[in-house]
Amino acid sequence: MEAQLRQQDSNCIKVVLFGPESTGKTVLAQRLAKHYDTLWVPEFSRSYAEEKMKKGEQLTEEDVLPIAIGQIKLENELTSKVEKLLICDTDLLETKVYSSMYYDGFCPEVLNKIVGKNQYNLYFLTNIDVPWEADDIRDRPNEREHMFQAFETALRTHNKPYVLLKGSEEERFNVAVKHIDNLLKQT
Repeated sequence: MEAQLRQQDSNCIKVVLFGPESTGKTVLAQRLAKHYDTLWVPEFSRSYAEEKMKKGEQLTEEDVLPIAIGQIKLENELTSKVEKLLICDTDLLETKVYSSMYYDGFCPEVLNKIVGKNQYNLYFLTNIDVPWEADDIRDRPNEREHMFQAFETALRTHNKPYVLLKGSEEERFNVAVKHIDNLLKQT
């Protein structure tokens, strides 16, 4: 099982947009990918949850590992198609945070084990200072502060390098570009 959750080896820079729902991660991932003429890894859990909803089903803790496997599979497929930079809309640490928050602290042991092994150059923690936008998947508009704290705690606990993105979409984009440009200069 652990092998299914491992990252493919790569020399490309990987950055992760990380944080609670409705904080602009996907929009920013798409914009950054376009700016750098590269690929971005979408959030697998969204399409997975939408498929379950079509069947009238809800996500449960049994879905955590299939979501994690699907996410890393997508990342690995796209990693092999880029040379310098990959923008990730999420990662397995985010899956771990959601699992813990939604299922009373539950997280599969194999996922707990692997999140420290998979590596990214930088995380962009998206702040909750943007309006919450409802959709069929998002369901915690009143828990944004609590969720944000859980995401920041996870980054600190796992010693992940991160930058807080706050303000307007333009401000977030400019800060992210500055940090990605610095990473690209270092390689």
